[in-house]
Amino acid sequence: MGVRPKLPGHRVVARVTLDVAVRREFDYLVPTELESSVHEGTRVKVPFGPREVMGVVTAVLDESPHGDLREIIKTVGGQTLVTPPILRLVRWIAEYYCCAPEVAMKAVLPDAVRKEADGWRERLFVRALPVPGELPKLTKRQTDLWNIVEEWRELPLQELVRLAGTTSSTIRKLEDKGLVSIAPQICERDPYGMDHILPSEPLELNAEQAVALKSVIAAMERLAKPVGDEAKPEGDSVFLLHGVTGSGKTEVYLQAIDHALGQGQGAIVLVPEISLTPQTVERFKARFSHGPQQTLVAVLHSHLSSGERHDEWHKIRQGRARIVIGARSAVFAPVEPLGLVIVDEEHEHSYKQEEAPRYNARDLAVVRGQLEGAAVVLGSATPSMESYYNVQRGKYGLLSLTERVDNINMPLVRVIDMRSIARKEKGISIFSPQLREAILQRLEKKEQVMLFLNRRGWSSSLQCPDCGFVAECPNCSVSLTYHRAAQQLMCHICGHVEAAPNKCPQEGCGNAAIRFAGLGTEKVEAALAKGFPMAKVKRMDSDTLKRKEDYRRILGDFRTGKIDILLGTQMIAKGLHFPNVTLVGIIHADLSLHIPDFRAGERTFQLLTQVAGRAGRGDVEGEVFVQSFTPFHPSIQYARRHDFIGFYEQEIEFRQELRYPPISRVALLTLRGRSEDRVKFFADHLRKEMDELAGELGDVVVAGPAPAPLLRAENFYRYQVMMRTSQMSALSRKLSARQEAMQLPDDIRLIIDIDPMTLS
Repeated sequence: MGVRPKLPGHRVVARVTLDVAVRREFDYLVPTELESSVHEGTRVKVPFGPREVMGVVTAVLDESPHGDLREIIKTVGGQTLVTPPILRLVRWIAEYYCCAPEVAMKAVLPDAVRKEADGWRERLFVRALPVPGELPKLTKRQTDLWNIVEEWRELPLQELVRLAGTTSSTIRKLEDKGLVSIAPQICERDPYGMDHILPSEPLELNAEQAVALKSVIAAMERLAKPVGDEAKPEGDSVFLLHGVTGSGKTEVYLQAIDHALGQGQGAIVLVPEISLTPQTVERFKARFSHGPQQTLVAVLHSHLSSGERHDEWHKIRQGRARIVIGARSAVFAPVEPLGLVIVDEEHEHSYKQEEAPRYNARDLAVVRGQLEGAAVVLGSATPSMESYYNVQRGKYGLLSLTERVDNINMPLVRVIDMRSIARKEKGISIFSPQLREAILQRLEKKEQVMLFLNRRGWSSSLQCPDCGFVAECPNCSVSLTYHRAAQQLMCHICGHVEAAPNKCPQEGCGNAAIRFAGLGTEKVEAALAKGFPMAKVKRMDSDTLKRKEDYRRILGDFRTGKIDILLGTQMIAKGLHFPNVTLVGIIHADLSLHIPDFRAGERTFQLLTQVAGRAGRGDVEGEVFVQSFTPFHPSIQYARRHDFIGFYEQEIEFRQELRYPPISRVALLTLRGRSEDRVKFFADHLRKEMDELAGELGDVVVAGPAPAPLLRAENFYRYQVMMRTSQMSALSRKLSARQEAMQLPDDIRLIIDIDPMTLS
């Protein structure tokens, strides 16, 4: 970045996004002595009213429309934090998702990075020094200590104290004798630094994998050509990699990244859940920890400490880590130049951010690829309706992997009609006779079983059969879930907890025969322990995974055969590869079918297909049992046949009829407040304003206001207005302008969600 030419008496202006909630940017004069160091992306400290606040320069201007500008106080840090392409992405987010610029900037820059201080951690390190002659006279303890230092050559002081079982004063005596030096040095916090990972080599691709890889490489080479090259051919730069479970999508990712690194470019790999990150990191580090394309692999997700996040982010910004793996926020990683973005399990709803800015990382990956000339690969066995619709319209290229690697068969899926079993057994069983028998058979053969139920806790509600009392959350319109281990009733929306009663708490009742209705993973775990006492059972849900390392430990035990039956919620539904798992049981396949959302069928199909895909990934053919009270529902039947195309064709007809996404785009406007009457009143007013706006644009359908499916959440009542359109960018701009002008009282808040993934 060169120095800008300057006219005599002319002052350079910097436009700054402040780290405060003001919904706009401000212009500041650049002091003469700082002109060479202020660029787009520079962190600065500026005056704001009586305060000094941090901000990021988003533009450097020759003039400002505003008069009487104040000066920047100082720059912070020696490196620009935000690259010009990322700044363009920030502006796009603010405009499309109807949020303030500072909110978009905060999403891009982690808190640990935005701080004034650089934040690097220094630790004391002990280093062995060359000994010119004989060792000086040492005590036995000092000799033992020197032997450790000599073996390691260099290690942290604290680690040496631990290894030697000594004190720092003893180590200082070695320093006095000239044998070691003790000095501070920067110590990078690496969340996976203690892992010992064996290198891996590329696998031979089958014909379908080779075709997919060739297409992605061709796109990267096409995009890498200079922009001004007139011979630059047109073609796809966004691909949907539709591969059945176990078809080897990850190997295609790895070899495509290898090519990007060979071109001098970096790559971002998004995974839908933090829980999937460790195993993905392991595979990528194993591949890229050696060889000609060796590079650091950085990790970004919300479970890192602020120090770890700071160090990982700066590894990327400095160009030392050219591969980034993480959950949705990793889409903002400062990889430069960027050659490839991969979104694994692109259909997952966890890519959608539920707080402002309410972005979808999958969609941002596509936008970022377009802004930076990077190829984008969206991978899934069960693509989202939106992505496959874009394939059908010619916006995305389609890459298909129709067979599992090594010609392994897809598992046989059996759907069990639980209605007939309930009639026969005069009650609802957790396990059907067919599933119970199949579990026994697999255990006898020393094979492993995975069981899936997407509901944690013991029972979904507490009821009194006499008076009809149901324990409900005082803050939300939901019943409380019973957790037996903790003897608590818990709300899974707001986190409210209260002690579980031993009799009906309703005044005047007091019936001791209260009933815990419904089913959760905790109850299934108890049933497994009773029904299969010989088996080692482990439950995986958010109740059992309290520490960062719990997930990795349980999966490690399962991989090594220390666990026979793994029971879990949706965190075990995807991305896991265990060759010895030959049986998968889905306890209650209907749970997601009956939620008031047009995507209920799609979610059910995706979840069942993904869970079923965990079976039979080794030498033994897999088997899946799906227990359902609506066994003939299309989502269940298409999942049974592993038939995505069939499901898509019938589902798209339903979406076309009602003009739901992907046929149109949706903006969901939610008003919330403490008073239901006031929320409803302003919701009616909002509807009138949106009708006016719809008239201005034409192609907009307005529905509502209506109570949200979950009317009350965290003591706030919520009413919604839904808008459907085929021109969302235009609608977003109009909504942003209306939002600025709208006069709402302090106790009523408007939330605008563009392309929502849920309607709750």
